[in-house]
Amino acid sequence: MKSKLLIVVICCMIAGTACTVHGAIVTSRPNDIVYNRPVSPGPDYVWIDGDWVWDGGSYRWNEGRWDRRREGREWHHGQWEAKGNGWRWRKGYWK
Repeated sequence: MKSKLLIVVICCMIAGTACTVHGAIVTSRPNDIVYNRPVSPGPDYVWIDGDWVWDGGSYRWNEGRWDRRREGREWHHGQWEAKGNGWRWRKGYWK
């Protein structure tokens, strides 16, 4: 019986952790990253800004990149959103 209870507790802990991995709220947002954008590989490319990724205790920066333009869609850049007493990163997306 104790082993079943332990398994349930561990599963709940894992499930709780999985819920906080995306879009964790932090008390102060990281400083903006400034870097030189590489030259476009061609006219059919759009720049995808770098992205903040939650890495189990803090946000980590992923560099931007060029991506092929998607017909009929537009890239919306990620941004920091104020949430209560903190900040949450909203990832960029195609719309």
